Amino acid sequence: MKVGVVGGGVIGLCIAWELTRRGERVTVYDADPGRGAGRVAAGMLAPTGEAAFGEEALQELMLESMRRWPGFAAEVGAATGMPLGYRTDGTLLVALTEDDLTEVRRLVDYYRRAGTPIEPLGGRQLRELEPLLSPRVRGGARAGGDHQVDPRLLLAALRSLPVRHERRDVTDPSSLRDDVIIVANGCGLAASTGLPVRPVKGQLLRLRGPEPLLTHVVRGVALGRHVYLVPRADGELVVGASEEERGADTTVTAGGVLDLLRPAADLLPGVAELALAETLAGLRPGTPDNAPILGHLHGNVYVAGGHYRHGVLLAPVTAHVIADLVTKGSTDVNVSAYRAGRFT
Repeated sequence: MKVGVVGGGVIGLCIAWELTRRGERVTVYDADPGRGAGRVAAGMLAPTGEAAFGEEALQELMLESMRRWPGFAAEVGAATGMPLGYRTDGTLLVALTEDDLTEVRRLVDYYRRAGTPIEPLGGRQLRELEPLLSPRVRGGARAGGDHQVDPRLLLAALRSLPVRHERRDVTDPSSLRDDVIIVANGCGLAASTGLPVRPVKGQLLRLRGPEPLLTHVVRGVALGRHVYLVPRADGELVVGASEEERGADTTVTAGGVLDLLRPAADLLPGVAELALAETLAGLRPGTPDNAPILGHLHGNVYVAGGHYRHGVLLAPVTAHVIADLVTKGSTDVNVSAYRAGRFT
């Protein structure tokens, strides 16, 4: 069977690889592969730290994908011989003030009710884990089950796998002559399928120093401002990210940079000494309920998109589900809540 995958980002490439492993002939169509949301993503694999109020069903899918990530990372690493930056240190939730700590405690209570592992910690305990945190930090928690990966390394590894690529912008899936077509082109899904996927702007910074300032990912609240800090082994520190409903605008603004650097430096003062290596703005593909769209659309067309903040985390389970549906007609993962029909 010939399968065409529209979209050469993390989701599309993972689907292509899974189908190739199952013996299908796959072509990935993308005019500018690897330049979408995955290039800007921080790579947090955080079914606990990224869970939001009212998204309990989505968190189940996030946890299912998290269970697949260690094996998935090992398989991609073995197949390519390339590093992925996969780390299992966990996430620290950190609060600067008493009011910030109240908000973090609300999150901790929610995570506990959801059944995800979370360990409340005081300020001193947090600084024992991360000595460079500000002495003003009041407290927080540790989510030991959260991991991370470097999306740029992941994209490079996935693109090296034996899948056929065609540099072509496909806006109309019906123009392809493949037996099955999977549309996985992020924010392009709206134009390609008519489904309600909107771009949500996110500004992000990449800082660089001679050595890492942190071991854990830090998700912090400082004077009511939210920020995350993702350390890389080479001394890079990713700081993000805004969420802005501004259409397809990808302008990096001075205010956006300030809104990220201010809470980052409040929580981790050493940030001020790092080089500002790169500023970016990307577009997350969001849906009306902020959950992905997975499954059959019509005829020979399937959809895998609208992953919003969770594309990297949900990549392994998305690839499994779509490959199951294409090759077997059904899947062992419950994705009934993510069908395209809920919007049509």
